[in-house]
Amino acid sequence: MVNVGEKAVTNRRAVARCVVTMLPATTDAIASGSLPKGDVLATARIAGIQGAKRTSDLIPLCHPLTLSAVSVDVTVQSGSVVIEATVETSGQTGVEMEALTACSVAALTLYDMCKSADKTMEIGQLALWEKSGGRSGDFRKTS
Repeated sequence: MVNVGEKAVTNRRAVARCVVTMLPATTDAIASGSLPKGDVLATARIAGIQGAKRTSDLIPLCHPLTLSAVSVDVTVQSGSVVIEATVETSGQTGVEMEALTACSVAALTLYDMCKSADKTMEIGQLALWEKSGGRSGDFRKTS
């Protein structure tokens, strides 16, 4: 594990996004709350938050972090669901992995809850969109 003991404590924030593509009928069922496993959107949000909090248990050599804030926004479109996770902390290492893990776990939860209705779903476009704080400075994805 990388030694971060000499690094300055700074406010750190990361935003990640991914897209789950599916049949329009599936997004309609998600939006109407008619899938048999229950409220897909609320469950995906909670799963994403839990994923962010457990990142160091899942990714070898990730530092366990005390997170100040985690939000997972899930937007239903026709034929896709966009998941965006924002993670913040004050610490000596960044929260990029926590934001990416939050998106991934939320997407996998959504997939699990909808798989009986749609076998064509795909999880893709997982990427870091923003990062601030730390020695390497700010980053913003442009496309």
